Amino acid sequence: MNYNKKSVEDIDVRSKRVLLRCDFNVPMKEGRITSDKRIVAALPTINYLREHGARVILCSHLGKPKNGPAPEFSLRPVAERLSELLGAEVKMSKDVAGEDSRRLAAELKDGDVMLLENTRFEKGETKNDPELSKALASLADIFVNDAFGSAHRAHSSTAGVADYLPAVCGYLIAKEVGIMGKALADPERPFVAILGGAKVSDKLNVINNLLEKVDTLIIGGGMAYTFLAAKGCSVGKSLLDAEKLDYCRDMLKKAEEKGVRLLLPVDTVVAKAFPDPIDGPVEVCTVPADAIGADVMGLDIGEKTRTLFAEAVKAAKTVVWNGPMGVFENPTLAAGTVAVAQALADSDAITIVGGGDSAAACEQLGFADKITHISTGGGASLEFLEGRELPGIACLLDR
Repeated sequence: MNYNKKSVEDIDVRSKRVLLRCDFNVPMKEGRITSDKRIVAALPTINYLREHGARVILCSHLGKPKNGPAPEFSLRPVAERLSELLGAEVKMSKDVAGEDSRRLAAELKDGDVMLLENTRFEKGETKNDPELSKALASLADIFVNDAFGSAHRAHSSTAGVADYLPAVCGYLIAKEVGIMGKALADPERPFVAILGGAKVSDKLNVINNLLEKVDTLIIGGGMAYTFLAAKGCSVGKSLLDAEKLDYCRDMLKKAEEKGVRLLLPVDTVVAKAFPDPIDGPVEVCTVPADAIGADVMGLDIGEKTRTLFAEAVKAAKTVVWNGPMGVFENPTLAAGTVAVAQALADSDAITIVGGGDSAAACEQLGFADKITHISTGGGASLEFLEGRELPGIACLLDR
């Protein structure tokens, strides 16, 4: 896996038309953008290209439109917000790679910016259709991928277009790959990884790959109960990936053979039923992990476990975290996730949070500025941790 890729700074962009794939898959409510974080994240690359005289053609997907173009999935609000942020008009095309796009692209002058309509309005986008890739490539002279959140997908606008244009990465991908790549290839030690979330099956390859690299692996969240069951603990009605018990036993054995410390919850917060509604009252008690009653389920890590996990983080020089410790969207069951986020925020180590729920937790708690790096891509960062090649990065030119 070579992640040493050329970036925008390695090519001459002056007076060139540059197709820049961004991640503008922003949250929307009634046609309004509720968070422009992803738009702001794209600004360094856009500004670099503009300052160096490129003619910038932006593209992105938004949501999952099922049947072609639909007004609620239009990128027009993104073009409007971008125009405000750049202090310059961002022209919006009516199509993805058709007549209107070609006309607007031909009219661009140095430093101008335009945005193509939602790439997923074209059926061929998710199929990586060569015809769509060619049509997109025909708009430009150079392709720049800066959409880390979509880099694990081999789509026309993320990977296919690189078959027809010289392709490099933008600042966002360069940063993601630089920080996460170094953490996995050459970490400062002790290296601690924390995995949470619901299912073991979602993180099979991640666990296996990280056991080759870390000094300590911490497992919390719903997936911890399958590991506890694999060790012979009763887990009551807790989440259990019954088909993965043998896999968990193999991983416990592998950790032992590799001399990796594998930490599991030593106590857990339980309730008789999954609290519904989310803000409703819950009955919560803490019990030792080896005696979860038959009529209750574990929903968060207990106090002793929070201390145990925080101490492991305190001793670390590099920490990677992916996945919550409990049902953190319920305030009563958020203490475990909050404790891990707090431990990372207080740490002097290099701290990396893989997108998704863990990133949301750090942001909601106001810890984002105390974390070394919060990944912009949940699925992409997970595949990165698995050691898999990401098609949207593999297709870029090597240094």
